[in-house]
Parts: sequence; structure tokens; C-alpha cells
Amino acid sequence: MSALLPILTTSAPAGADPSVVISPRARWEPGLGRLRDRLRTGGPWIVAFSGGVDSAFVLHVASKVREDVVALTAVSPTLPDAERAACVAFTESRGIRHLLVPSNEMEVEGFAGNPVNRCYFCKTELYSLARGQAARLGVNAIADGVNLDDLGDHRPGLVAADEHRITHPLVDAGMSKADVRGAARALGLDEWNKPAFACLSSRFPYGTAITEERLHMVGSVETLLRDLGFRQVRVRYHGDVCRIEVLPADLPRLVADDVRERVLAAAREAGFRYTTLDLQGYRMGSLNEGLGDSEA
Repeated sequence: MSALLPILTTSAPAGADPSVVISPRARWEPGLGRLRDRLRTGGPWIVAFSGGVDSAFVLHVASKVREDVVALTAVSPTLPDAERAACVAFTESRGIRHLLVPSNEMEVEGFAGNPVNRCYFCKTELYSLARGQAARLGVNAIADGVNLDDLGDHRPGLVAADEHRITHPLVDAGMSKADVRGAARALGLDEWNKPAFACLSSRFPYGTAITEERLHMVGSVETLLRDLGFRQVRVRYHGDVCRIEVLPADLPRLVADDVRERVLAAAREAGFRYTTLDLQGYRMGSLNEGLGDSEA
């Protein structure tokens, strides 16, 4: 990640790039100590590793306090190749044992229909695979990268985590997202300011069927946007319309003629008829907006 990005405190203004917001040392340092203590106990550990900053941070710290940690990444159509490659590079650079386990949420009953608890089915598949590998290896403790901030969002996957006895070391350590980023930066992890990245299935409004073709449609446009230098992006699927979210500060660059034409061409090639820009900009879980207004 770029070393030229500004560093913001937790009092950053609305609309700021959330990937560079960190807590002060006095806040995250005690949490890091508690995390180390938590990971030293029990175990050996399997860490469900998606490549994001949270699970990367947990995996890195675990590998420093014990030698028997194992990373597990579920490889499926909802995980872009670039993210899988980043996971492999991270573990190889640290000599961490890494299990790449084939998965296909599309075959899980209830997932492709995209109900409001879709993540429950996705995480159930992941944690079932993790439990199977844990039994094979004689391991009981499985950790993920859930942090304190995640507890306040719409996350049906947490139910699946409880059912499969998944440990949340960051929650146990009392660490928020900004705490994780601050501590990861101090430890020298390049991933400290990696933008948030949810699996591609989160790009579809609830009730819209998820298919591999549609996953490719949104994934290909997001890849182009990242290649153009947009750090935090989401391409939301609305039938023949794609709705693009970028950080508010990036809106002017996206509508510049040269960039706009490339994005339009990529969207048309992917299969979208219309391309729109969300003027609110990127915000986590935008498709969860309005859930409280319906019986769902």
C-alpha cells in the first residue's frame, strides 16, 4: 500500500478514506497485548484468512507468538483471483502453513437466492470446511478477523460463527477497526491500509439471484476501477444497471472524460447496459440501507 497516503485519527471527518483512519497508540497498544495473550492460550489455531487487514493482522500476530498456526482460505467464485493471490503471498512471505480449500457457495441451498441472511449460508459453508480441516489436523481452536465494529452491523454470519464455535480474538482483545489498522501499521504490515473488501456476493440487492456470470460482471468492472487507481470501490448489480461507489473525493476523477469512457466500455463489455455513479459515494453495507423499513 502507498506510503504517501495521509494518516487520519479516529476523529477524521465524514467521507474520509476509512482505510487510513487509525487509533492513537495509547488506544491500540493495550489491545495488541491482550490479543497476544489470547492467541498464546489454547490452540493450536486455525485462522480463517480472507486477506483483509483484520484476518491478516490476527494471522500475523498468531504466527509471532506460536509456531503451530495454520491459515485457511476458502477458494470460490466469490473470491477474486487477485485476493487469493494476495493471501498466498502473505503466508508464503512468513512461512505460515496455508490451506486453500475449494468451496462453492453457489451449491449451498439458500445462498444463490440471496436472502437477507445470505451471509449465514456463506459462513456456514466456510466454517464447516474449517471444522473439517480442524478435525483432520487435530485442532480445536478456529479464529476469524471479526472486530468490535463488526458487532454493530447486519452480519448474519456471526450466527454461523457461534454455531461452529469460532473465536473472535479481536473482540476478546477489545480492538476496533481503527485499532487494528494502527497496530498493523506499527508492526509493519503492508495491509494496514488495505481497503475493506467483502466477497462479491455482497454486490447484489437482497432477493436478486447470484450467478457466476453476474459475479464476473461486477468483478471485472471493479478490477478495472482498481487498475485505474481507485482504492475503495464497489460495483452494485441492479439488473442491466451497475451502480458505482467510490470515495467522495474520487468522484471528480471518475467523471473525467478519459476515465469515464474506459469505465463505460468495461461495463458494457461486462454486460451492463447502463452505468450510474452513486453520488453518496462509498459506504460499507449500502445494500443494507432500508432493511429496517421492511418485514425482511
